[in-house]
Amino acid sequence: MYKMTNRVPIFAHRGASGYTLENTFKAFEKARLLGADGIELDVQCTKDNRLVVYHDLDLFRLTGVRKKINECTLEELIKYPLGKHILRRFSKERIPTFQAVVEWANGYNMPLNIELKETLLNNHNAMIDCLQKLELPMGSHFSSFHDELMRVVKMQRPELQTAIIATKKFNWQDLWKQSHIDAVHAHRKYYKPEYFKACIEAGKGLRYYAITGKEPYLANPDPSVIGWITDFPDTVAKAANRKK
Repeated sequence: MYKMTNRVPIFAHRGASGYTLENTFKAFEKARLLGADGIELDVQCTKDNRLVVYHDLDLFRLTGVRKKINECTLEELIKYPLGKHILRRFSKERIPTFQAVVEWANGYNMPLNIELKETLLNNHNAMIDCLQKLELPMGSHFSSFHDELMRVVKMQRPELQTAIIATKKFNWQDLWKQSHIDAVHAHRKYYKPEYFKACIEAGKGLRYYAITGKEPYLANPDPSVIGWITDFPDTVAKAANRKK
């Protein structure tokens, strides 16, 4: 384990997805054992308004089922083994509920980076019901490509941190206007001075994703950086802890 408290926090992308199946308890536990400082995960909504942890809108990639996740009830979803191709025939992994993952995280005081996905755009009520009673480990936060979902989070729970995920169309110069946004999550290709400056001037933090551990700046990051998101938390931790 390479966990340290004096470096930029490292969030394991969909758990330790570089080593095991994404967004499963196996991936989350692997990340914890590898010393990750937090877990990044994806939250979708089912047909019967239950929040579950799964990345894709379509189920086919990991279940072989040609349906969308919001066309299924929770009872139906938990019957589908998760895995890639033929391996899923032998898999005991199932789509976790968000509630179960939160309980796991609270048990280990493991911060969560909760990405809210597209199925919640037409179902704010399910998210609001969850937010009103949600207790999370310190250091947890919400993120999304969808600005309106971050507005809902901030309206319901102003004390919770929110992060917008940058796209090509993202206007970095307007960040200072976004009072409902606390941070920006960006691909490592945006690790450039102009983006550091935009976030510092707006008073927002930066977390970078798709980090591999080979980046030369990990041991001495820009002050604007408040997090790394990676499939390989142990590799990134080694690089971040390495002395210059």
